[in-house]
Amino acid sequence: MRAVTWAVMLAASAVSLGYSGRSHASPQGSATPIVYEVYAVRYGTIPDFSLAGLVAGEDRTKRLDIPLMVWLLKGSDGRVVLVDSGFVRENLVVQWKVRDFERPSDAVARLGIKAEQVTDIVLTHMHWDHAGGTTLFPKARVWIQKAEYAYYSGDAWQGKNTHGGIEPDDVLAMVRLNLEGRLGLVDGDDQRPLPGIACYTGGKHTYASQYLVVNSKSGRTVLASDNVYLYENLDKHVAVAGALDMPSNLAAQDRMRTQATDIKLIVPGHDPAVFTRFPTVAAGVVRID
Repeated sequence: MRAVTWAVMLAASAVSLGYSGRSHASPQGSATPIVYEVYAVRYGTIPDFSLAGLVAGEDRTKRLDIPLMVWLLKGSDGRVVLVDSGFVRENLVVQWKVRDFERPSDAVARLGIKAEQVTDIVLTHMHWDHAGGTTLFPKARVWIQKAEYAYYSGDAWQGKNTHGGIEPDDVLAMVRLNLEGRLGLVDGDDQRPLPGIACYTGGKHTYASQYLVVNSKSGRTVLASDNVYLYENLDKHVAVAGALDMPSNLAAQDRMRTQATDIKLIVPGHDPAVFTRFPTVAAGVVRID
């Protein structure tokens, strides 16, 4: 039954691609740009992770406890945007031996934000620890690169080694969102699906991963997510391990340097130093801007 349901949903999805990710125009006559408070929110830790799985060519004997995080953006227009959604499935907590796991909806509550207050979720890519928590936020519109959605709801499953890190149930959740009219498709590079937020491609962490440049109170903040795993990737100018195209990943890093107001405002996806470099505002929460 599940296979039949999935097939039907994917077929329906193929002919109903939801919203486009065209540039978002400011309201006519509005001269005030939208700015965001930017927070990194930790919802768990994967212990003893191999550095060689994060930084290409790194010593395979080195290990690091890495945070699982999402980013919360509070807009001056009242919008509440979550960048990535974490995950919720207990089997993944067990499989990855996640410590101090908390549902992402409970984690963002430390900032006084209820799940139903989140207006938008921008997914940087479809990996389980970034795209598995969308169902926790019942009123949010979810945004993803159109090519990422099309690939992982279609061609990726035609081979055995083309969907690593992607959970079938997360794909089904995305298709349901599309059928409900709650999926926004960002169509390519340099797109502005939301005011004050630009999406860029090229990192090649997954088929069409994206990163965000956010108009924050400190200037332009780059949320690299897994297009840059650690500060070490930036400091040594080394691609993320497992990038589908390492030259593209390095080019994306170079581009981020030109886009951020300050290199200190480039935020990697899994570096524990994020939670020591920025001021703590609540348990497991730092303010980036």
